Amino acid sequence: MRKPATLDIDAILDDSGTRIIVCCGSGGVGKTTTAAALGLRAAERGRCAVVLTVDPARRLAQAMGLSELDNTPRRIVECESGGQLFAMMLDMKRTFDEIIEAHADPERARQILSNPFYQSLSSSFAGTQEYMAMEKLGQLRRSDEWDLIIVDTPPSRSALDFLDAPERLGRFLDGRFIRLLTAPAKAGGRSAFRIFNAGFGFVAGALTKLLGAQVIKDLQTFVSALDAVFGGFRQRAELTYKLLQAPGTAFLVVAAPERDAMREASYFVERLAEERMPLAGLVVNRVHESPAATLSGVRSAAAAEDLQSRGEHELTAAVLRLHTGRMQLAAREHREQDRFVTAHPTVPVAQVAAMSEDVHDLAGLRRIGELMAKA
Repeated sequence: MRKPATLDIDAILDDSGTRIIVCCGSGGVGKTTTAAALGLRAAERGRCAVVLTVDPARRLAQAMGLSELDNTPRRIVECESGGQLFAMMLDMKRTFDEIIEAHADPERARQILSNPFYQSLSSSFAGTQEYMAMEKLGQLRRSDEWDLIIVDTPPSRSALDFLDAPERLGRFLDGRFIRLLTAPAKAGGRSAFRIFNAGFGFVAGALTKLLGAQVIKDLQTFVSALDAVFGGFRQRAELTYKLLQAPGTAFLVVAAPERDAMREASYFVERLAEERMPLAGLVVNRVHESPAATLSGVRSAAAAEDLQSRGEHELTAAVLRLHTGRMQLAAREHREQDRFVTAHPTVPVAQVAAMSEDVHDLAGLRRIGELMAKA
């Protein structure tokens, strides 16, 4: 395999200028475990770290030996170094509620929170998770309670959807249908509806027949009440986007040495370059090696066949065949990684050896962190 540059994990964690690490990658490659291991290693080296998972699965809690996490950072461990590790799982509806409560007066907040359109939007509207991920990251950074924030993004290509949050939100707010609905409320009172009906009588009549007068009224009330709140969120999302492009942020692409996962890793690397996001490197998990790597798979297979043909040392032959399979697997993994390194020769890489079992406690996370650092 071509020799890539080595990714120095400890240098990233020890740099006080590094304030945000974003872990992204396809599903099933150990991304959540990587984020948790980074958080624990950072805390044990003196950082006050919080791991935020945007993935709705409970993998982060499981990796830390917990039954669940919620929208509030929970302290996991306080280390002798003085560092601390916190963890949380994004609750997009609760985060949305917090935005409304923080940026609207009590009466308007009550109207919004009780509105049926808001209740649907805050839990199921396409893109809400990405909007709220951007908002929560901004909240954590502005609070300045943690000197390192590690973000575990959703699996697959949706992991980078939050980068599009400001633009997508802007398109939503500036859309013709939204402007149409806010027109009567912005004008105010009954005269507003006369203006609305005069200018858009045909559309309003069609919508009312299709959806009903009360539905249209609820939607107009919701959009007008939310307008100012959303405007503020758009500005904060844009600031958070710029923060992600700043030198204090490091993106880590996480992959497994398999064809699909390495292709996804290439996609992430290229997308981050397009967005001018600071890429720190690639972490390749579950790499298979052999303690007897000097014995090639070809020689091992030949020796096993020879023993079997003579009817001797059946156990030894079985071990040699296992070694042959492992060496063949390692060769395939090397080829996949070699393709990535050929396409992206400047990207530093850290390899993490495959573990014999899943990680489900701090000891396992500590071991993963050690393997990453030794890569």
